[in-house]
Amino acid sequence: MFRLTVFLIVSVVPSLRTSSGTNSSSLITSAGSQLVFQTKVDVLAPDNVEVFLGDTAEIPCRYNFTKEHPTFIMVQWFVKAEGSTSRVRIFYWDGQNKVVDNNTDYSNNMQVIIESHGTVLSISDVRLLDDREFYCQVNGLAAGMDERKTHLRVFATPEPPVIEGVQTGISVTNELPSKVASCEVRNGFPKPNITWYRNGVPLVPSPGYVNVLTLVTRSELFSVQSTLEYKVQKEDKDSHFSCEVTFSVPAAIRTLESSSIKITVHYPTTMAEMWKELPKGLVKEGDAVELRCQSDGNPPPPFLFNREQEPSRRLDSSSGGDVLILTEVTRKDSGIYQCHPQDPDAPHTVKGEMQLTVHYLDPAVVVPKDSEFMFRGENLTATCNALSSLKTSTVWYKEGRRVGEGHSLHLYDATYQTSGEYRCEVTVPSVPSLHTSGSVHIVVQGAPQLVGLEKEVHLKEAEGRMVNLTCEALGHPTPTVFWNIRGSENWQELVSKASDHMVHSMVSVKVSADIVATCNVSNDMGLEVKSFHVKAVPRSAPFSTGEGNGVILLVIIPCLLLLAIFGSIIYFLHKTGRFPCGRSGKQEITKEKTTKDDIVVEMKSDGKAEDAVPLKAVNGEKKSANGNHDNQATRRADQPI
Repeated sequence: MFRLTVFLIVSVVPSLRTSSGTNSSSLITSAGSQLVFQTKVDVLAPDNVEVFLGDTAEIPCRYNFTKEHPTFIMVQWFVKAEGSTSRVRIFYWDGQNKVVDNNTDYSNNMQVIIESHGTVLSISDVRLLDDREFYCQVNGLAAGMDERKTHLRVFATPEPPVIEGVQTGISVTNELPSKVASCEVRNGFPKPNITWYRNGVPLVPSPGYVNVLTLVTRSELFSVQSTLEYKVQKEDKDSHFSCEVTFSVPAAIRTLESSSIKITVHYPTTMAEMWKELPKGLVKEGDAVELRCQSDGNPPPPFLFNREQEPSRRLDSSSGGDVLILTEVTRKDSGIYQCHPQDPDAPHTVKGEMQLTVHYLDPAVVVPKDSEFMFRGENLTATCNALSSLKTSTVWYKEGRRVGEGHSLHLYDATYQTSGEYRCEVTVPSVPSLHTSGSVHIVVQGAPQLVGLEKEVHLKEAEGRMVNLTCEALGHPTPTVFWNIRGSENWQELVSKASDHMVHSMVSVKVSADIVATCNVSNDMGLEVKSFHVKAVPRSAPFSTGEGNGVILLVIIPCLLLLAIFGSIIYFLHKTGRFPCGRSGKQEITKEKTTKDDIVVEMKSDGKAEDAVPLKAVNGEKKSANGNHDNQATRRADQPI
């Protein structure tokens, strides 16, 4: 009896995954005997193929037989049925025939390209339902069978994320996290993810501080809506919130960031500030003052205003309760002003305050007041003061002319010229619009004082002429003038003027004989006298004119100049032969004798007579003091003049 013994020969080959999950090398046991089949084909295909929605996907499948190429090869493509674990064949090729199976999802949009040692499955216009597993199976019958699985992954880029913050303010006093913003991303595949950021730093969910609520919807593509709940702090009033979407694309992961938003944070007031808005600079009486208050709370609370000196008296405010307007302020409005925020969450001690100072300048007070009388030669000090909250400057004026500075004006050794109105101007240099003034009228009293140094005047005047005599004096009370004229009854007063401290009088007297005119100037304080001695001179005799006859001299002098010019012209004509008398006859030009109208003027101040000054006659002849003619009175026409 023979016994058949079969030895198991195991050959180590690469492990290949089949559709059942077992290796292609199988150990078969039958009737107590063991047989060994060795796999002779290797199938190679990628685990994943990634493609954008709408593009064309290509899945390659390569095979290789370890020994001789079999005479029969069958290649089949399968796809995993949607919603189940079963497979559906979509294509096969037996070396001669290529068949696309009917009534499948790929009957119209796929093709298989046969290559040497492989095939390529091409799917055009990829759809979302194409995101599934595809199987490539190669069967060489006795040469062996093997297959590979490839997952076709489809991607769709989502729209940019849209962020929207809450429109209402969020209070920091809320105990639980409050909704801050929502972020939505639409039409992505596969499902995109959303991450929240605060000032560029990712927000990680934390109980009681950060909550993220996500809502995913799908209508073929995915849309994701995320809501951020956050416990805000006061510092978040300046924070920026944003969201970022993360999504997959073939062979990469990409992100899209939304715009950033700021939220309105409500927080209680912890401090308040108060300041003067108007006017700019120092405040003076009569100004309108605008005080403004501001706090660090949000929303800004209204304020109550009061003065520290009157805490129970509420002052009316305007402009939303943060402005206090004071009209036509006075110095009584000076003080400390306070504003209190009306915020229920603010501590009661929070307030703003400021010191308001209203500057002033009282009317000027001048001493002596109104008018002051003083005697000639006396001294006087006038003062001008104005009460002010600031430093002042005082300047004194008389008749528009600056005469002093400072609060005091000193007048020494008074004269009648000292009389007049003195005005003081008081200003505040730091507030030019503050100014005041006052005045005092100074009257200097005393006996009359003649104007001029001469109290006795001597003069000569031709008989029959009128002479004007003037008398002027200063004094207070206003002097009166009385004329006493001896030697002429024919006189009259031409001018009579008087002011507070001056008198002026002028009389016109006809000279018919020697005259003595006396001007008596008097008031209650005394008497002054000025006398005029007028000596009558016959009309044919030289004389001197005094006051009122200077016009004669002014007429004679131009006449003499004209005569000199005329004589020069005659001499020129004579030398050039153009003189009408010619050179044949010698003619003489004889000077006429001086008429009685020739004038000699002499003024005496000391009462003593002086020799008369000879004056040139109209025709060029000189008259000596004794009335004799010059010995050069006659000159030939052909001689130089």
